[in-house]
Amino acid sequence: MSHNFQDQDQDQGQQPESLCAVPIVVGQASRLPRRTVIKWFVAVAASLKLGDAQVFGAEPGPGEPVITANGYGKDPVLNRDHSPGDLWPLTLNPAQRAAAIALGDVILPADNLGPAASQLRCVDFLDEWVSAPYAAQLRDRDIVLPGLDWLDAESGRRFANVFAGLTLSQQQAICDDICFQARAADELQAAARFFSRFRSLAAAAYYATPEGWDAIGYVGNQPSLTYDGPPEAVLAHLGVEQTVT
Repeated sequence: MSHNFQDQDQDQGQQPESLCAVPIVVGQASRLPRRTVIKWFVAVAASLKLGDAQVFGAEPGPGEPVITANGYGKDPVLNRDHSPGDLWPLTLNPAQRAAAIALGDVILPADNLGPAASQLRCVDFLDEWVSAPYAAQLRDRDIVLPGLDWLDAESGRRFANVFAGLTLSQQQAICDDICFQARAADELQAAARFFSRFRSLAAAAYYATPEGWDAIGYVGNQPSLTYDGPPEAVLAHLGVEQTVT
């Protein structure tokens, strides 16, 4: 795949493009500082569930799981370092972490637009996300963890190795079967749901980084001494006229 990949929910009528990626990077240096990842976590939470207080640590609603870890509350403190256990214990075991790194690089490989997901340490974000004790993250945990376990089990069944140890073509063979839920076999529907959710989280993490912004041409707020208005091509595409001068 590449950074130009369209999610199945946006265009289920399109055939999936060829799965192309650089070799995976399984080993990584020590984890990113948790303060850095929690800032990342909050930014992605805002983009995925804008306006949903549950993402930001509000008390669970009726019928939702009770928060048992410390959490970070409704107003997270982001200007100090956090040590393991301050917020919540991390969930991914070494095998799940290796599978997540490998799958992230299949979905978001290094290409002409940007580095691979592993280079941006997207797995650190994913680990924090599925470890958080809030309702939205608990739902994702119930999808992602079994999915990563299935990925290794399926890799063992087909190729006698874990997913992170497969060749790229072998990884592609598995991903091709689950990357579009509408076309996945009945027995692969749960795996396809996992792939869809993992892909969304990986992309959200990737494009919340400066390197991800560069990949899509996002420049953010930039000061300007003049207002030139939208480009003519944009106005023509929308069928509107510029009236503000």
